[in-house]
Amino acid sequence: MTESEARNGPEAAWQKAFEDVCDHARRSAAIGSVESLLGWDEQTMMPARASDHRADQAAAIAGLLHAHRTDRAHGERLASLAEGPAGTGDSEIAATIRRLHDDFRKQSRLPARLVEEIARTCVRAQAAWVEARKRSDWSLLEPWIGRVMALKREQGTCQLPDRDPYDALMDDYEPAARGSRIAERFGRLREQIVPLVRAIADAPRRPLDDVVHRHYPRPAQEAFVRRIASGIGFDFGRGRLDTSEHPFCSTIGPHDCRITTRWDEHDLFTAVYGVLHEAGHGLYEQGLRPEWFGLPPGEAASLAVHESQSRFWENMVGRSAGFWEWCLPIAREAFPESLGDVTARQLHEATLVVRPSFIRVEADEVTYNLHVMLRFDLERAMIRGELQVADLRDAWNERFAADLGLRIDRDVDGVVQDVHWPAGLVGYFPTYTLGSMHAAQLMAAVRRRLGDIDGLVRRGEFSPVLDWLRTNVHLRGRLLESDAVMEAATGEPPSERHLVESLWHRYGPAHGLPSRPS
Repeated sequence: MTESEARNGPEAAWQKAFEDVCDHARRSAAIGSVESLLGWDEQTMMPARASDHRADQAAAIAGLLHAHRTDRAHGERLASLAEGPAGTGDSEIAATIRRLHDDFRKQSRLPARLVEEIARTCVRAQAAWVEARKRSDWSLLEPWIGRVMALKREQGTCQLPDRDPYDALMDDYEPAARGSRIAERFGRLREQIVPLVRAIADAPRRPLDDVVHRHYPRPAQEAFVRRIASGIGFDFGRGRLDTSEHPFCSTIGPHDCRITTRWDEHDLFTAVYGVLHEAGHGLYEQGLRPEWFGLPPGEAASLAVHESQSRFWENMVGRSAGFWEWCLPIAREAFPESLGDVTARQLHEATLVVRPSFIRVEADEVTYNLHVMLRFDLERAMIRGELQVADLRDAWNERFAADLGLRIDRDVDGVVQDVHWPAGLVGYFPTYTLGSMHAAQLMAAVRRRLGDIDGLVRRGEFSPVLDWLRTNVHLRGRLLESDAVMEAATGEPPSERHLVESLWHRYGPAHGLPSRPS
């Protein structure tokens, strides 16, 4: 026992140790935010020919961050705290210690050489992806995907050696998730979505979306979507909106949340729903406790919970009739020539068009999850060695034809459309559909608690909804695992039931079908 411990007692000693590990974690978060800033710049501002140097920068920062996270003295302090009274119980301090200790042990199993090589390879792979998209040429991306998958397989094997390597990779995004259980849940969802898709294909009624494809000048779109994002609560004093090839949300710090979208002057919904989705992510980030930035109480629970927030605002709110009743005056002000003769009902009807399409980010809400489940199955098979990268394009095209009935003739419509694999985000895709399930379950809970949600949305009164989400989801941080967060917020375990009911209720009547599955 040190002289200080003898003088102040064991409680003062563990409090000092806890302050030290928190300071260390905050320092890691500061380094990580530089890594995030480099990633944001790469996707929005960086010149195309700068990718090789950016790869070296990314590797250097990744190595520095890894060394700091796996500092031996930090690990010893965490182990001592986890084994002592401060690491037991249900307090925020105890949960923070356990989470940080788990993080340390997982990160410490990764060799620095591997961490740096993944960072370097993924920057170069993303540059190859941009070129492959432009040329619609899988051959430009294939060797890079092979390298990324080999590195990620090695990562999974190292960081959680007692798990299936794909499960180990998912742990970075969805802690405690298991691919086998997700596959079962997705199987149940597919069994209920496919009949809806088939019923819609043969439906007696078809919603129209021609009004969405008029001319919508980009400058007016930018002003319009900023008003929408502000209206639902996104704080542009703590965030910004930029353009990227693939929309995303990146948090640089507790008061620096950056969202992006892309633009199509003949498809209003591309930017509208891209921004609603990313602003939903941003609202979650802005709802976390800034004083705990870099520590579990101030971090998102998981990517599925994160995705639940984006899907909530994009689909549960943004595709409702009330949303377009609120939004129409703003839209007419932005686009008087294109929307002067359009009603809120027409715009809402356009959101209910179901049309199988090639591109995931442009897919309608009903078929969207078929895109996600395809990617989940393929990436899981690649990591487990059941599918070779050389066979990926053919496997993608065959599965796509079976699930969505479309034949892919251009690589840009198929295997090269997503940035996730070249970016090394393996194990990320299933969180999209898990988030969609969570979003529908959260909306059911919000309706029970707040009552007339449709009326609130119609009047643009989004604060009660956002406040409920902040209290029941955002402020819980990363102290509970994903399923526990959802059960605490909604009063029931996570289930696909609410998503299935929501899709039938909203899309069935729009196509002359019942509002519930038969």
